Amino acid sequence: MESTDHLVRPLSWTQPIPLRVHGHYSRAEILAAFGALNDQQRYLSREGVYFDPTSQTDLLFVTLKKSEKLFSPTTRYNDYAISPTEFHWESQSTTRATSPTGQRYIHHRDRGSHVILFVRESRQQNGQTLPFLCLGFADYVSHQGDRPMAIRWRLHHPIPAALYPTIAIAV
Repeated sequence: MESTDHLVRPLSWTQPIPLRVHGHYSRAEILAAFGALNDQQRYLSREGVYFDPTSQTDLLFVTLKKSEKLFSPTTRYNDYAISPTEFHWESQSTTRATSPTGQRYIHHRDRGSHVILFVRESRQQNGQTLPFLCLGFADYVSHQGDRPMAIRWRLHHPIPAALYPTIAIAV
């Protein structure tokens, strides 16, 4: 019997999304949960960001340890946990604070949109693609710069102590 050192909890909101905070999911499972991947729609995002227009939610996919083989210099963002409740994330390299996407990140609460962070330490381990850990909803705190924007997010649920050391990897 497997055991866990942290508890998963439902994403608390009105959308019928079957994901849990601190649960582990593949990119395909996450996109399918939001209806972006199904029998009629076979879109599988390779990007680190997917905006779901139906739920008005930005899904941020973060791989902390980025290999030179799989990530170009323009996609090796410096993403890491600042604390158990705050996360430093860098937007795509073309995103400006004044762009529609940058403004959506900055003003998401006022505009009724959401941000959910999904994080994994590395892309693969022992030849297996690793799933993402759902950190849950996050709120904009501040940002610096453009192209990319360095955004500080505040998590609704703290990162469990057992998981925090692997997520707090600064490149």
